[in-house]
Amino acid sequence: MHDGYLVGLIGSGIGPSLSPALHEREAAELGLDYRYLRWDLDDLGEPPSAVGELLARARAEGYRGLNITHPCKQLVLDHLDEVDADAAALGAVNTVVFDGTRAIGHNTDHSGFARSLQRGLPEVALDRVLLLGAGGAGAAVAHALLGLGAGEVRIVDLDADRAAELAASLPERAVAGGRLDDELDEADGLVHATPTGMAAHPGLPVPAALLRPEMWVADVVYRPLATELVVAARQRGCRVLDGGGMAVFQAVDAFRLFTGLEPNAERMLRHFAELEGAHV
Repeated sequence: MHDGYLVGLIGSGIGPSLSPALHEREAAELGLDYRYLRWDLDDLGEPPSAVGELLARARAEGYRGLNITHPCKQLVLDHLDEVDADAAALGAVNTVVFDGTRAIGHNTDHSGFARSLQRGLPEVALDRVLLLGAGGAGAAVAHALLGLGAGEVRIVDLDADRAAELAASLPERAVAGGRLDDELDEADGLVHATPTGMAAHPGLPVPAALLRPEMWVADVVYRPLATELVVAARQRGCRVLDGGGMAVFQAVDAFRLFTGLEPNAERMLRHFAELEGAHV
């Protein structure tokens, strides 16, 4: 497909992903010949460790690039020729661009979250932010918060060692947090970056009663958009940011990396809202 753009998404359980339609709609607006295909490990019967072989296959088939999602964001690192500074700092890649014979890794999750927070919750207090979840999404959020000038990012995870490891890899303004109720009592804001609340993992990551009206709450989960946390936080009177903005803005940055063209972010936000509404 030398006269257009062929890109894809590698991950597990990615059938509900809105990325293909989101990219293809914006490409159509720009008059591009653009196809975005899913490579679902579950459908392919491949383990996450096959990501290197799939990468090689995509390159051989003329793909311009790939988005990478759970559970391959770390595993893909060993199969790349180059990783940009942000992805290297995060230890995770969610976008791979094929440049001639080279596969170059990027991470647009951190920039996507930062832009979403600035747009959706402008001028919120960042003196003390509680980050729930120390996985790939949590690492991206932590970098974004520190880049936005957060005074202290306190990281809590069910695996305390994982929280400590992430904090140790970041500037000293990031620390492993303590008891959840104590942390929520002191936090200006909460960012939730675990799978809890996704369609396959329903539930609340924190007791609703611990959400104080004066704090802000941001969720990175976007399927569904109105997670139980988002609904509970709104009911408690918190300023709330759902995961839609991060999903869109990481796609905006990935689209730019794939094509070298500047997509219309506001238009992509409108596309997302239409697609999300159609899939409820």
